[in-house]
This record gives sequence, C-alpha cells and structure tokens, in this order.
Amino acid sequence: MSILQFTENAIWLNALIFAIGAIGVWSAGTKLSAHVDLFADRTGLGKAFAGALLLGGATSLPEIATTLTAASSGAAKLAGTNLLGGVAMQIAVLAMVDALLVRGRALTFFSPQSSLLMIGVMLIGLIALASAAVSSGELVSFAGVGLWPILLFAAYLFSLWVIHKYEGDSRWEPRGEIAEPPESARDLKDAHTLKYRDTATAALVGFFCLACAGVLVGGYFVARTGEAIAEQSGLGQNIVGATLVALATSLPEVSTTWGAVRFGAYSMAAANILGTNSLEVALFLPADIAYREGAIFDALDPSTGFLAAIGIVVTSLYLWGILERRDRTIFGMGRDSAAVLLVYVLGLAVYSTL
Repeated sequence: MSILQFTENAIWLNALIFAIGAIGVWSAGTKLSAHVDLFADRTGLGKAFAGALLLGGATSLPEIATTLTAASSGAAKLAGTNLLGGVAMQIAVLAMVDALLVRGRALTFFSPQSSLLMIGVMLIGLIALASAAVSSGELVSFAGVGLWPILLFAAYLFSLWVIHKYEGDSRWEPRGEIAEPPESARDLKDAHTLKYRDTATAALVGFFCLACAGVLVGGYFVARTGEAIAEQSGLGQNIVGATLVALATSLPEVSTTWGAVRFGAYSMAAANILGTNSLEVALFLPADIAYREGAIFDALDPSTGFLAAIGIVVTSLYLWGILERRDRTIFGMGRDSAAVLLVYVLGLAVYSTL
C-alpha cells in the first residue's frame, strides 16, 4: 500500500491504523529488554554496551522503517525531524520513567557506571555534527550520497568501538555509595531469570528476533499513516515528524526502558536511550540513500537544527545527573529528570513557532 492509498483513506481510519501499529510496536518492544538483559548476563556482555548496541539497535527499528519509507517517498522533512526530534523525545522518556516508576528516588542515582558518561559524550558529538550538517547543507556528494551522512555513520561506528573498549577497561570508577535497586526490582528480575533458566541462549536470540520483526512491521504502518496524517491534517511534516511520529516510534524505547527499570537494570535502561539516539543520527545515511530527489540535508528546514540543540541540552542534563548522583528529587522524580521535561516542553513550544 503506497502513501497515496493511505491519503485516500479517511483521516480517522489512518488514525486507527496508526494506533494499531503503535500498539504492535509497544507489545513487541516490551519483550526486548528482558531478553537482552538475560543475554548480557549469560554472555558477560557489558550492560551498558548491550543496552547501547542490542537494545539501541532493536528499538531503532521503527525509526529505520519510518526513515526509509518517508525518505523514499520524498518526505525528507518528515524523515529528518523524526530522527532529530526523536533524540530529545527519548531522553524525555527516561524522565517519564523516572517520574512514574522510580517514585521518590532519582533514576540516575542507580546508574553508577562511567561508561554511560562516555556514551553520552559521544552522543553529544554526533548531534553537534548533525546540527552542523543542517546549518551548512550538503558540501559534496558521491554517487548521489552526501558527505555529511557518511561522516555521521562513520562517527557512530567509531563511538561504538570507543564505548566497547572503554567499558572493558575503564580508567576510573565512581566513588561513594553504589545504590542497590529497590527490592521489588530485584524480585522481578530474579523471577524472570528463574522463568527462563532452562531456556537455551539460542532460543532467547530467536525470541529477540521475533520481537524485532514485530517492532519493524508496526513501525512501517506508523510511518506511512503518520505521513498521510501530516498531509491530511495540514499540520505539516515538520511538527508531525517531531511529535506524533517521533512519539509513536519511541514506543519501543518507552517499553524497553520501562521493563529494564522494573528488572533493576538501570544502567541498561539509560544506555538503551543513549545508544538509540546515537543510531538515530547515523540513520541519516540510509535516509540519504533512500531519498532520490537530492541531498537530504539540503531538503531540511534550518529550524531542524533547533531540534538538535534541544537534544544536546537534554542529554547534557542527564550526564550531569549521572555524574552528580545526589538523589535529590522534586515532584517525585530526580531533579535532572524534571529539568529535562521542562526543557523538552518549552523547546517544543518554541519549535512550533519557527
């Protein structure tokens, strides 16, 4: 079914298909974090690296579907704003999980891993490069593919290498109290481990792949109907991509982060979000390949750079929380989470006027 066929539907029908796709994304995403957590325990793969690579890659499948389908149909603005808008939104996901699930404590207090700081620093560098690409436009292209997307993808691969080496041999460790997760989280994780005790690791990989397929299929319909709703509602690709589509394609991050926190895998939850965001920036390369009407960065509005700026600010706020680890709260959530939500809401309000 093409985008033209979706636009021929009534807007309520597209909204219904959008909702069903989003529910499918959520249902499949809830299975991912538990399987990755077990896989990391059995293989000795670092929690932060597993969260950044495996969970980050799996929960980015809707963004991949959205990006490729939108870019291939010529909706470059929808693809670009979905990617950069998703960066800020998924940091806000961490703040919402903090507020709803870790009541009275700060989520970053339970993440005493210096590797998370490394992941965040590399992410800020990637977002800054994307912002530079939006500001300058494409500099040069090779076989129809721009230089900026190639540089962004190469920088993402380099960041994965740095993170993997650093987590295996970090040069410093945080001092002070290493907080244990709440008793309920440990109980949930123990029960889940016991449930899958006799399940082979190969079977876990199979379950993981099935969940990934569910996320990808749901993400495809979210992308197509989101683009149609943008056209039918008159809201435009920029605001729909940065809000509605970014929210729907962030559902795997919401569900997997929620599940990871419930199991007491706090560092994996944070690494999932930071790793997903890093991959989102790298997805400008497949988006540029799929977009055949020119360079994708030339098609983006300058206001898209504002989304990148919001992403840098909210990421910096979470790095501050991870580094400080003061466990200070406001309205039942960490102060860093409250600051992230405030910046995100105010940022979107400003962006809607640009």
